[in-house]
Amino acid sequence: MQRNREKMEREKVERELNQGKKKLRVCVATCNRADYSKLAPIMFGIKSHPEEFELEVVVLGSHLIDDYGNTFRMIEQDNFDIGSKLHTIVRGEDEAAMVESVGLALVKLPDVLQRLQPDILVVHGDRFDALALATAAALMNIRILHLEGGEVSGTIDDSIRHAISKLAHYHACCTRMAEQHLIAMCEDHSRILLAGCPSYDKLLSSHHREDYMDIIRSWLGDKVQNNDYIVALQHPVTTDIQHSIKIYGLMLDALLSFNKRTLILFPNIDAGSKEMVRVMRKKGIEQHPNFRAVKHIPFEQFIQLVCHAGCMIGNSSCGVREAGAFGTPVINLGTRQTGRETGENVLHVRDADTHNKIYHALELQFGKRYPGSKIYGDGHAVPRILKFLRTIDLDEPLQKTFCFPPVKDSISQDIDHILETQSALSVDLGGTNLRVAIICMKGSIVKKYSEHNPTTFEDRMHLILQMCKTAIQDAVCLNCRILGVGISTGGRVNPQEGVVLHSTKLIQEWSSVNLRTPISDALGLPVWVDNDGNCAALAERKFGHGKGVENFVTVITGTGIGGGIIHHYELIHGSTFCAAELGHVIVSLEGPECSCGSRGCIEAYASGLALQREAKRLNDEDLLKVEGMDVKLSEPITAAHLISAARMGNSKADAVLRKASSALGVGIVNILHIVNPSLVILSGVLASYYKEPVQHIISQRALASAQTIKVVTSDLEEPALLGAASMVLDYATRRTY
Repeated sequence: MQRNREKMEREKVERELNQGKKKLRVCVATCNRADYSKLAPIMFGIKSHPEEFELEVVVLGSHLIDDYGNTFRMIEQDNFDIGSKLHTIVRGEDEAAMVESVGLALVKLPDVLQRLQPDILVVHGDRFDALALATAAALMNIRILHLEGGEVSGTIDDSIRHAISKLAHYHACCTRMAEQHLIAMCEDHSRILLAGCPSYDKLLSSHHREDYMDIIRSWLGDKVQNNDYIVALQHPVTTDIQHSIKIYGLMLDALLSFNKRTLILFPNIDAGSKEMVRVMRKKGIEQHPNFRAVKHIPFEQFIQLVCHAGCMIGNSSCGVREAGAFGTPVINLGTRQTGRETGENVLHVRDADTHNKIYHALELQFGKRYPGSKIYGDGHAVPRILKFLRTIDLDEPLQKTFCFPPVKDSISQDIDHILETQSALSVDLGGTNLRVAIICMKGSIVKKYSEHNPTTFEDRMHLILQMCKTAIQDAVCLNCRILGVGISTGGRVNPQEGVVLHSTKLIQEWSSVNLRTPISDALGLPVWVDNDGNCAALAERKFGHGKGVENFVTVITGTGIGGGIIHHYELIHGSTFCAAELGHVIVSLEGPECSCGSRGCIEAYASGLALQREAKRLNDEDLLKVEGMDVKLSEPITAAHLISAARMGNSKADAVLRKASSALGVGIVNILHIVNPSLVILSGVLASYYKEPVQHIISQRALASAQTIKVVTSDLEEPALLGAASMVLDYATRRTY
């Protein structure tokens, strides 16, 4: 008795407080039969508390269309006063009609909302009508409560649902996963209510009706038995209408073959529904003795039909939501609900070419019973939502805020940020040295770092990250904003994945290496990777002789021979990323062995290693030295000694260099005849020596139309580093790479 007196006192105090408190004017807008089944329990709850809430009802969409059952009448039968009826549907059932319907709703809604002046608008789900409602309310500074946000279904509905969530100020979601999705979408956690689905409040309390067989027989005839009929409901998928029509036709074929009593509902009003109805009528479904085709069933009766069905088939959300509460077996067709959380009662048939697969699914599912699932609610959603509505403070700022996750190294837009030099971190992996540089947008090297390239993969990766981190720290002091990391490396590279496929022999343990992922993860920066020849071409395109040239070829003449091809201003990679392997163009069938394993490649004649090999051979035969040439015993023999000997009149050395120049020149002539560039750029330590001989060979041996193509030497000191940087800097200025 004491507890009862205390309870009565509390209720008296609450009534007195409510008397002095302004009622919350709640506008509930319903667009179709499906969303009314979710909104009706909330509307009844609001109506039952007239001292706290003032309910306004707006009806629009397919509720007001004869072909869809004029379902606004069931709202009137539930004794709700409809404040406004808006005819917003433009008939046509295609994509354009949906857009026009949204536009028509936006034209009509402002007058209604201005007249009703609601404190909050309750919007459900993911229909295009609901998007119009949310857009109008948001622009008119009306608070929005969105039901069932954060869910994923797998169609255009996702985009509409998430768009409404971004417009809404408050959220009542159904599942824990949906709540997490809303939080991930940067919605304020304090404005998200995990309520459950309002329709569960009704279906969990009323699905054990004693008169359920009367309801079933009123729709399917006196001979139908419990668990011995099918409920079919299939809607179009607006992003793939033709596939929807195909699956719908196959479903009907399977149902005809399965030969069970079937209650089939007409599809909703989305684009493609008219074609689906045409398929249904072409197959004679409405006249078939096994079928009953209907446009609308009251929700309370629909619950009984789904609960006691032998199977439900189609792509309605009811199949993955409400049917799960009863354990009714469900066959979900196509992609419309594949992203939804489901119980074990749902079997997916995502695609089919004949009706056999659907028929087999019917054989597997029909007549089974599964444990009931409460993924979407426990029957207490409405009390939670009403309590949530009571907590809304109309005096707090209307402008919603978003809870963005912390951004690593975020820099505010102040004057120091504006004056920062946009820069790239550039990495060059050579056979001997590992170099890192900070390079600005103009191509100037702000700071450069160099270390000996380790011989093992682990040591090399560790050193790359260590040098990059040092450079990033220094960049702050140098007022450089690092936009990303560009990596130039020897070997064949897949730049799309950032993977070194096959390395040169000069860099050990460097094949099948993913550079992008570990470096990007460690530094928190985007990473681009390409081979050194391609990087040299990119450097020329952005900073060198190739700037503004539509078609040109860059040839690197260094330790090896490499290069890159720019065609129509873009770098050519080839189908397996070995385009522009210019060093391995074969110029002689019986030439010297190349490092690639073949014979007669340009690199086997004209590379620094090839010239060094010939220099050592002449030196071993005592044919290298000439009078006046000083070679120390401790000094290793290099290509430089061969060039020096030739310039001092050594005929043997000169013959080697002439052969190397001829091989390079003939190889370049072949390239000219294949890609026909307007310019050849020689880069690397041997470029200045080869320029004149190569130009001479082109003039002698190329086709007449190619003989005038100019050969120039690069003016860039660090083409590999600059090319690696250009991959980053071109992205920053929105160039396509």
